[in-house]
Amino acid sequence: MFRKAFLSIYTLAAILCITKPGVAQSVHRHYKAVAFDYFVLFNANSVIPHAEKYFPGKGAEFTKLWRSKQFEYCYLRTITNRYEDFFKITEDALNYTLRAMKLDMTAEDKKELLNAYLSLDLWPDTKASLQKLKDAGIKIITIANFSPQMLRANADKAGIANMFDVLLSTDANHSYKPSAAAYQLGMKKLGFKKEEIVFAAFGSWDAYGAKCFGYPTYWVNRFSLPREELGIMPDSTSPDMEGLLKFVLGRNKKAGCAMRNLL
Repeated sequence: MFRKAFLSIYTLAAILCITKPGVAQSVHRHYKAVAFDYFVLFNANSVIPHAEKYFPGKGAEFTKLWRSKQFEYCYLRTITNRYEDFFKITEDALNYTLRAMKLDMTAEDKKELLNAYLSLDLWPDTKASLQKLKDAGIKIITIANFSPQMLRANADKAGIANMFDVLLSTDANHSYKPSAAAYQLGMKKLGFKKEEIVFAAFGSWDAYGAKCFGYPTYWVNRFSLPREELGIMPDSTSPDMEGLLKFVLGRNKKAGCAMRNLL
C-alpha cells in the first residue's frame, strides 16, 4: 500500500514538474519546434579573419562596424518601407564601412569579402545540439533576416541543411525582425501555436522582439552581453546551446529512468 501511494505521488510530481523556485520547469512542456536566429548556429565573428586579410590590424573593428550597419539598414528600411533583401543590405553596409574607415577595395576583393557571409563557421556545439533536438522529434526552423541565398549557402557549406525542417527567411514577406510580421512567419509555416514554438535568439534585441510577439524565448548569449533595458526579458538565457536544450527538452529522461528503477 505504501509503495503504491509513493509511486502515485512520484507520478503526480513528475506530471506537475515540482522543482525549486526559479528553476525552469520542463516535464509538462509541449514544445513542438525551435526557431533559430542564424547567429545562434553560426559564428558572426568568423567574418573577422576575412576582413583582416584585406585590412591587417583592423579586421575586428571593420567587422563590428559592418555588422552594426547591416542591422541599422534593416531598421531604417523597415521604418521607411523600402525593402531590400539582406544580402543587398550586407553589400550596402560593406560600402558604407569602407567609406567610413577610408579604405579601398577592388570590385573583385569586395565580392570575395562579401561572400564571407555565405560561408560562416559553425559554433562548436551546433551540430550535436541540432541532432539532439531532431532525435527528440522537435521541428527545427529558422526565422532569420538572412536572405534565402544566405541561409542555404551556409547550411550547405556546413553540412547541416538536412537538419532543418524549414530554412525560413523573413524575405518571405519582405519584413525584418523585430517586426511582428517577421516572427509570425514561423507560426504560418509550421501551423503551430505561439506557445508551441521556442524562439532561440542570438541578439538581445531579437530576444526582446520575439518575447514581445509572444514566443517562449531563449537567449543564447554567445558573447556574454548585458540584457537590454526595455522592460521585457527572455524566459531564460545561457552562453551556449546546453541551456537551450534543457529548456526545450527538460529532464524528463532522468525522471523516467528513476521511475523505471522504482518499478
